[in-house]
Amino acid sequence: MNSELCRKALEKVGNPNILVNVVSKRVRQLNATGAAGSRPLVTGVETLGVADIALTEIIEEKVGFEAAPEPQAAEPAPRKRRRS
Repeated sequence: MNSELCRKALEKVGNPNILVNVVSKRVRQLNATGAAGSRPLVTGVETLGVADIALTEIIEEKVGFEAAPEPQAAEPAPRKRRRS
């Protein structure tokens, strides 16, 4: 995996954890034989590996993602008082 592509893709995504998830999902799609979305969305990728293809697609904004909203912290249940 090309470190320069990783750096550029991280600038687009912003969060390294999200970048790993987006790249791994796209790599699975590219490796899937006969599935829709298994062709690269960028040109000139004959010498690139699938991870580099996925990173290039992110850099060129051919692949998007939507972050899930942050979950709200649940309020703790009120404590029950013991009766004497």
